[in-house]
Amino acid sequence: MAADEKPRRQKVYTLLVELGRNPGDGLPDGATGAALMCYASGVDEAEAVRETVAVLKQADLAPLDVTGYGTLQEREAEGHDISDEERALMARALKENAVIVAQMTPFFEDDKK
Repeated sequence: MAADEKPRRQKVYTLLVELGRNPGDGLPDGATGAALMCYASGVDEAEAVRETVAVLKQADLAPLDVTGYGTLQEREAEGHDISDEERALMARALKENAVIVAQMTPFFEDDKK
C-alpha cells in the first residue's frame, strides 16, 4: 500500500435480492421465486453485491436482481426506522465479514386469476 493510500474500510449494505427458481434451491413447493433481505459487508456497495450474488449461487439459489438500500448511516439519513435486531444483524455481518440473510419471502402465482 502506498504511503498516501488510506486502508479501505468495510461497511455493511442492506440489499434486497430477487430470486428465480433453481433445482434443489430449497424454496417451498409451488413458489415461483423469492425475495431475500440481506446485510452484506464490502468496501463499497458493488463489492457487497458481488459477494452476495456469489454466496447465493454457491447455495444453489438463482439471484435475478439486487436492489441496494445503502449503509446504516445512509438509511438513517433517509429516515428509515431500523430495529435493534436489524442493527445487530448488520454488526454481525461487519464483524464476520459476511452475508447475512435476514428474511426470505417466497413468491407464489396468484391462484385467483
